[in-house]
Amino acid sequence: MEGTAYGLVASSATRWIIADRPLRPGRHHREPGSERGDSALPTPRLLDAVRAALRIRHYSRRTEQTYVRWVRRFVIFHGKRHPRELGEREITAFLSDLAVRRNVSASTQNQALSALLFLYRHVLEMELEEVTGIVRAKRPVRVPLVLTHREAREILQNLEGTPRLVCGLLYGAGLRLMECLRLRIKDVDVSRNEITVRDGKGRKDRRTLLPVSLKADLQRQITFARQQHEADIRAGRGSVEIPFALERKYPRAPWEVGWQWVFPATRWYREPLTGRERRHHLHETVVQRAMRDAVRRLSVTKPASCHTLRHSFATHLLEHGYDIRTIQELLGHRDVTTTMIYTHVLNRGGLGVRSPLDEDR
Repeated sequence: MEGTAYGLVASSATRWIIADRPLRPGRHHREPGSERGDSALPTPRLLDAVRAALRIRHYSRRTEQTYVRWVRRFVIFHGKRHPRELGEREITAFLSDLAVRRNVSASTQNQALSALLFLYRHVLEMELEEVTGIVRAKRPVRVPLVLTHREAREILQNLEGTPRLVCGLLYGAGLRLMECLRLRIKDVDVSRNEITVRDGKGRKDRRTLLPVSLKADLQRQITFARQQHEADIRAGRGSVEIPFALERKYPRAPWEVGWQWVFPATRWYREPLTGRERRHHLHETVVQRAMRDAVRRLSVTKPASCHTLRHSFATHLLEHGYDIRTIQELLGHRDVTTTMIYTHVLNRGGLGVRSPLDEDR
């Protein structure tokens, strides 16, 4: 859940302060009402307007948090001046500072640019010609990190409990970590060996396989989630967050078993708008820490993460002869060119070329 919303409040000097979140006093910091005439001015909140524009367009919550953070950093970088007073030169200066002084990657720099372009186009409604001339950083072409089948097996065997089942689904079904943690009971069809991913990356649904070797463990996890849900209902809780305005259409849906998380959190939280006590899904850091510890214990030299298991899923399917279109559908890629990056596994030994040094072997 997101913390207290913070916004930018205008002052008569057209500088801005961060509202609802205290900042350390500095040379750019001004308290509300510290300048003459502040009390008579409206108090627009720029970051709230950014959030509203993102939600109208149904951007994901993580994109919303990321864009708001970049807009906030941009305003603070330029002395809390209103973005309407800023243009191409200031945007370029901010992006250059990220690349030169902070040494961020090209993808991070492009992410910041996307947030600022969204701010000017959809929030401030300023289609500046100068902004369209800004060049995006060129991202390097990299091959994905892939584990061997043996390495993946050993890592899974060194995991325990829920993290082991989650990582098993990442490797066995090609799920992203958050797609797995956001699974609901209704999305798992054990009889058909099928998992339905709802609202995945790009807000797309898809179906993928359920590994037969994980059926028993997944059924036990679902049974545990149902029992925990029943206990929560007896304790006066038991509701869960459901997407968009479905609760108005189906008022009892938040309490139905099918909508409950397959991997519920161990603790509940109080939803600020309704005051209900709910459970969120398991936090991703629980699985990430377990994966990192397992890799360290095995002394695997590759910097493997949870997403490495998804890369390994696609790579090993290609090695076993499955066609790339099928893998594209299982991974949920919009374009087959994204899936083509995994064809590096077919280029054994430098595009399949046999080295002359090995001729006599």
